[in-house]
Amino acid sequence: QVQLVESGGGLVQAGGSLRLSCAASGFTFGTFSDYAMSWYRQYPRKERELVATITGADGRPDYADSVKGRFTISRDNAENLVYLQMHSLKPEDTAVYYCNAYGLDLWYWGQGTQVTVSS
Repeated sequence: QVQLVESGGGLVQAGGSLRLSCAASGFTFGTFSDYAMSWYRQYPRKERELVATITGADGRPDYADSVKGRFTISRDNAENLVYLQMHSLKPEDTAVYYCNAYGLDLWYWGQGTQVTVSS
């Protein structure tokens, strides 16, 4: 059973930085590098939205327009980790952030971590 465990959320002032981490384990179909890894976020009573994604073996990132230039996604395929470095945080970045793995027609989600940016 694949498990994705996020960490690193918390409370930060506007303009500050946070780094989220996601530790992945339990892959029985393929390996970590077979999965694109993404970060989504969800506002109260809203659907989850894609924040950033990074492909498996070659690590190509892509970002939502709202975070381009401020957030950086990266992965460590040797340690089964994915990160989201967030700079210049804004109050509108306040949300629950979820780690996602997609590959081989399979989807997995973490439990989420709260990020709160105070103005």
